[in-house]
Amino acid sequence: MNTLVYNAIRTPDGTVIESTHRHDYKTYLDKNGKEYMVDGGLEYTRRNVHVEAPYEELSVYTTDGHDKVREVVKWGTYGINGDQPLARVLLKDMNTEHIQACLDNVPKMHPAYKEAFEEELKLRSI
Repeated sequence: MNTLVYNAIRTPDGTVIESTHRHDYKTYLDKNGKEYMVDGGLEYTRRNVHVEAPYEELSVYTTDGHDKVREVVKWGTYGINGDQPLARVLLKDMNTEHIQACLDNVPKMHPAYKEAFEEELKLRSI
């Protein structure tokens, strides 16, 4: 199944705009004077188009392969004791125990993230 795991674009001036959840409408005024937009999180991709100044599509799907998925999937964490500021950590940078704890304790994890976490554990066990 082709499931979205990262919804983002790169504007002509190099700025990356990412939408992380449904109705997460993000805009950016590029140095070229044009406004760029992303929306939809992991549910859908919505963009605006400037034919004369196109953006670069950065979105990643599960069918792009785990090597690519692990580079973009991010997990929010408040630290091991829950007392740190929110940080978004790339899957490839999470420790194995943290990945397993997330799988064990987050029953409503997005299915594509669950698949990515399980694939990461398989990769690490090789």
